[in-house]
Amino acid sequence: MTDTCPTDPNSYANTDEIRVKHSHLDLNADFIKKVLVGHVVHTAEALKDGAASLVLDTSFLSILGVSLHDSGKKLEYEMAERNDKYGSKLTIFLDKPVSANTEVKVRVDYATTNKCTALQWLEPSQTIGKKHPYLFSQCQAIHARSMLPCQDTPGNKHTWSAEISVPKGLRALMSALRTGEREEGELKVYTFEQKVTIPSYLLALAVGNVEGRVIGPRSTVWSEPEVVEAAAWEFKDTETFITTGEELLTPYEWGAYDLLLLPPSFPYGGMENPCLTFVTPTLLAGDRSLVDVVAHEIAHSWMGNLVTTLNWEHFWLNEGFTVFVERKITGRLHGQSVLEFDAIIGKKALEESVEHYERIHHPEFTCLCPRLRNEDPDDAFSSVPYEKGFNLLFYLERILGGPEVFEPYLKAHVKKFAHKSITTDDFMKLLFEFYQENFGEEKVQILKSVDWDAWLHQPGMPPVENEFDKSLAQACEELAVQWSQYGKGGEFDQSPFEGFNSGQRVMFLEKCLAKPVFSHSALKAMDASYALSQTGNAEIQFRWQMLCLQADYDAIFAGVTKFLSEVGRMKFVRPLYRALNKCKDGKELAKKTFLENRNFYHPICASMVAKDLGL
Repeated sequence: MTDTCPTDPNSYANTDEIRVKHSHLDLNADFIKKVLVGHVVHTAEALKDGAASLVLDTSFLSILGVSLHDSGKKLEYEMAERNDKYGSKLTIFLDKPVSANTEVKVRVDYATTNKCTALQWLEPSQTIGKKHPYLFSQCQAIHARSMLPCQDTPGNKHTWSAEISVPKGLRALMSALRTGEREEGELKVYTFEQKVTIPSYLLALAVGNVEGRVIGPRSTVWSEPEVVEAAAWEFKDTETFITTGEELLTPYEWGAYDLLLLPPSFPYGGMENPCLTFVTPTLLAGDRSLVDVVAHEIAHSWMGNLVTTLNWEHFWLNEGFTVFVERKITGRLHGQSVLEFDAIIGKKALEESVEHYERIHHPEFTCLCPRLRNEDPDDAFSSVPYEKGFNLLFYLERILGGPEVFEPYLKAHVKKFAHKSITTDDFMKLLFEFYQENFGEEKVQILKSVDWDAWLHQPGMPPVENEFDKSLAQACEELAVQWSQYGKGGEFDQSPFEGFNSGQRVMFLEKCLAKPVFSHSALKAMDASYALSQTGNAEIQFRWQMLCLQADYDAIFAGVTKFLSEVGRMKFVRPLYRALNKCKDGKELAKKTFLENRNFYHPICASMVAKDLGL
């Protein structure tokens, strides 16, 4: 890939010459052709004299025409040959060179195509209600360019507005404030405005038969009518998470914090789209035991959305900080032991990611700051930026003197970098300056003692193993040890499981997964005791199925294939397919199950599973 963005190896945008400041979308969602068609008007500002072109990222778009918005004058443009990872570079030639600080409005008429990787068009049969079609987007990391021609780099943040036309009977929602709706013939037009600058990957759209329920002073939960009451009940404590985040950091800037519960093919646990967090229906456990995912997405309101990585090589600045703040929020609400218990679970996920990348001979993706030139950022997506990043911040807090010394830095971090895109060097520069100015040379010397190269640029597990409070984990380990000895003589008390909370049940199964492979008789007895195959908690169900697949226990195969046909969340889907594929009689079943359900999965998920299975 040549001629990349100077600050982003995964984009073509010429943001060093001219930057988009505002984008206005006017699109029609055509459910028959399964395309978005319309135009975008980019208001761009030249950063230097003589800017003669605007370079945008595109992927699988049909460009219908380019013109100056104000005069309608047609502009010449050139679409480069497609790069398999980054799409096609679109160069728009301005009618005359633009001087520095001068704005130009460029209109691009276009349509998406059936190869668009950002959009998933669902048939009514793929929804909960089974009556209406559904559309939703997922633009992270570099898929916005398949939804609109744009400067698809997190290094450029701008405001935007939109008019979205949809068939009557459906509602459009976006990652912005709702500003109006009107009827035009057989269409309903919804308007939106996002006044806070955001990067392209946070642009989000959903269209479907959805209803809303107010759950707080600035929050509405949206979902298909069949589950809207369950969603409202599950997420009723959302405001508590927001106010706790404000106490820890700075006032919430986005106006609304709504939640959209998506159909089951949504590939992530949540997506932090501003004003409208997307969440997976796998969070509907019926007991609010999984809603801490919402704390994670709310933490993104500051870490990632306000303070954003400059490019995907510094993704940990989004996710590591967000996990750290998420656990700060849950720690303030439920106690430090819960924060550190969650960190232990996170460490297991990190170990699995490191092992996976070592197994497929890509250990470089386990660096906190991986090099991604000529790489697809999706290939580097794992728990590494989340959990290795969290562990670095937890380590820094410990060595610097605890929360009372480190939490003031978090607030300073947000205040300094809000509305900006930053690198790890920017973070480190402020970190050293902050402690020099506020705490003196002693803290600076502590920071200088950190092995920054090992933390940031070396593969594998963190160079320092943090010690976490094991009080909640101890009972999980003890019960797992007893079960690992099943059938070797002696009775044991199986009842502690009944007193475990959801997180402890997950950890119990994680501990079992770390033991030697269980016998089939032990697994059968465990299921008889705890009814694990019947659980409605997706996190528990996933670990239980992984434990059985690890033992090549074919009695679980039917449950696994059923789960894989109902859930599209990659956290569950990818490991289950990989585990099933390793089973003695599972390889063909894994392939068959995937091919039968491929169209159910989001394009991002389908692509990653196909790679995992070697298809």
